[in-house]
Amino acid sequence: MAPLPSPPAPHQPAAAVAASPSLPPTTSGSAVLSGDHLTTGDVLRRLFALSWRYRWGCAGLLALQTLLLGTSLAALQLGGIGIDAIRYHLGEQSEPPCWPGGWPLPAGWSPLGQVGIVALAILVVALARAGLNYGYTVAAGVLVHQRIVVDLRASVYDKLQRLDFRFYDANASGSIINRITSDVQSVRMFVDGVLVQFAILVLSLAGYVAYMLSLHVGLTVACLATTPLLGWLTVRFSRRVRPMYDANRKLVDRMVLSLAENLQGAAVVRGFGREPDEIERFRQHNDAVRDQQRDIFWRVATFSPQAQQLTQINLIVLLVYGGYLVSTNELSLGAGLVVFAGLLQQLASQVAHLSTIANSVQESLTGSRRVFEVLEANVAIQSPPQSRILERTRGELVFDGVAFAYRPGTPVLHGIDLKIEAGQKVAIVGATGAGKSTLLSLVPRFHDPSAGRVLLDGVDLRELDLDSLRRSIGIVFQESFLFSHTIAANIAFGHPEASRARIERAARIAAADEFIARLPDGYDTLLGEHGLNLSGGQRQRLAIARAVLLDPPILLLDDPAAAIDTRTEREISASLRSAMERRTTLIIAHRLATLRDADWVVVLEEGRVVAQGRHDDLLAAPGHYREAALAQMFAGESAARGGVDG
Repeated sequence: MAPLPSPPAPHQPAAAVAASPSLPPTTSGSAVLSGDHLTTGDVLRRLFALSWRYRWGCAGLLALQTLLLGTSLAALQLGGIGIDAIRYHLGEQSEPPCWPGGWPLPAGWSPLGQVGIVALAILVVALARAGLNYGYTVAAGVLVHQRIVVDLRASVYDKLQRLDFRFYDANASGSIINRITSDVQSVRMFVDGVLVQFAILVLSLAGYVAYMLSLHVGLTVACLATTPLLGWLTVRFSRRVRPMYDANRKLVDRMVLSLAENLQGAAVVRGFGREPDEIERFRQHNDAVRDQQRDIFWRVATFSPQAQQLTQINLIVLLVYGGYLVSTNELSLGAGLVVFAGLLQQLASQVAHLSTIANSVQESLTGSRRVFEVLEANVAIQSPPQSRILERTRGELVFDGVAFAYRPGTPVLHGIDLKIEAGQKVAIVGATGAGKSTLLSLVPRFHDPSAGRVLLDGVDLRELDLDSLRRSIGIVFQESFLFSHTIAANIAFGHPEASRARIERAARIAAADEFIARLPDGYDTLLGEHGLNLSGGQRQRLAIARAVLLDPPILLLDDPAAAIDTRTEREISASLRSAMERRTTLIIAHRLATLRDADWVVVLEEGRVVAQGRHDDLLAAPGHYREAALAQMFAGESAARGGVDG
C-alpha cells in the first residue's frame, strides 16, 4: 500500500502564487471577468467620471488648443490679406486690403512695405504657434502618461492585492497582466485620443464653420452638404469594429498566457523535448492576433478614404461656386476664396481625423471595460466597518459547524467541529481532495465559511481587522515562493522594518543560518527569480524563517515537506519543530515522523472529520489511518533493508 497520500499542488496564477495556499480551482461566475454586466453606457459614465478627476489638466489642454485654433485662423487670414494686397497694387482688385476687423493697411506705405508687414505678422503668428504646440505636447504628456496612466495602474494593482483567491482561481494570469499593462493604456487613449481630441475637433469645426459663414453663408452650406453622409459612415464604422476589438483582446490574452506558461514551465518543456511544439503553439496564437488586427486595419483603411472622398467633393463645389462668386465680385480672391479654401482644407483634415477618433473610441472602450471589471470586482473578504484590532492572541481556534463550497451546491467541507487549544500542535491528514488546504485557508480568511464560523479566542474571525489577523499568523506553503531580492529582504517580507539581528535569529530558528553563511554575500545575496538558485530545502527553510520572524501565535504549515525529498525533510524537521514551539500549529502532514510529534491528529475524508485523537490511539483503532500508517511503516522498512542489502 502507498504512504498517506499528499495533495498535488494546483496551478496558481502568477499574480497570486506569492500569497495563495494550494486551493482547488473554481469557475465561479461571480469571480470571472466576463464584462457582461458592464454596458457601453456604464463604461462611458466611468470614463467621464475618471476624466472629471483630471478636469483642470484637460481644461488646460483645451485652452492651449483654442489658442492654436486662433493662430491657425489668423495665419489663413493674413495669407489672404497678403494676396489681396498684391492684387490691389497690380490693379486687379478695386478694394484696398484691410487688417482683420476692417482696419486698412497704411495707405502711405509702398506696396513692398505693405506686403512686408503682412509677412512679418505671419512670421510672428508662426512663432507663437510653434511655442503653443510645444506647450501642448508637454502638457499632454504630463497629464496622460505621468498622471492618468500611473495613477490608474496603481489603482488596479491596489485592487488586485485586495481581491480574494476566487478571483485568481477563476481568471488566467495572462488576462490579469494584460489588464494592468496594455488595457490601462486604453483608458489613457480615451482621455487623450478621444475625449480631448473630440473636444478639439468640435472646437475647431465650430471655429472654421463660423469663419466660413462670416465669409459667405450660401457657399458654406453648399460645401458642407455632405456632412450628414459622413456622420452615417462614422456610426456604421463604429458598430462594425466594436466586436472586432473585443475579440482581439481575448486573442492577446491567450497569447500572453501561452508566453507566461512557457516561461514558467521552461524546464518541463525542455525536459520533454516539446520546444518545436511550443514554438508552433505560440506562432498560432501570434498569427491569430495578427490576422485579427489585419481585419481591423482593413476596416480603418476602408473608412478613411471614404471620408476623404467626401471632402474632395466639397473642394469641387468650392471651385465651381466660389469661382462664380469671385467673378461676380461677391467674394474677394485672397481674403475670400483663398481663405475659404484654406478653411475647407483644415476642415477636411479634422474630418479625416474623425476616423482615427472613431477607431480610438472602440479600442478604448474595449480596454477600459476590462480595466473597470477589475476595479469593480467584488472584494468579498475585508475588514468589517467596526473591526477589532488584534493586538495579541493566545491562539485558541474553534471551528463551529463550518461548511464551505467553492461553487454553490458543491460543498468541500461539511459541518466541521474542532477545538484547538492554544499552543497545541494539530496534524491534519486525509486523501487528496479531502479539504485539508481549504480548512487551513479559513484561518487567515483567504475564504469565509459558507456556513458556521471560525473563532479565535472566542471571537468570530469576521469581526477582526483583517491585516492584524493575518499578521498574527505565520504560513508556510508546499512550494515556497521567494522574491527576486536579497535573502534578508525575503525573510523580512512580512516585517520589512525588522533589524538584522531579528532576521538572523529567525534564520537560526529555521536552521537556515548555516547555508546562508556559505553564500558569497550572506544575507545580502540576491536571489534569482522564484529563488531558483537555491535548493528546495533551502527555500523551505527561508519560508519557515519568514513565517517565524513575525513571532506569530498561530502557525499554518500546508504540507511543507510535500515537494522535497526524504533527506531534505530530515534536514528541515528540526527547524519545523523549533518553529512550532509555543505556537498553535496546524500542519497538513502525511509522514509518520510528523504525525508522532503532533499533540492531536484530525483525519478528514470528503470534507468531514471521520476520526481524531492522538497518533497512538488512531494507530490502534481500525480504519483508513491505521492502514495507511502501517503501509508507510512497511515501505520504510523495505527501503531500509534495500539500503543494507545494497
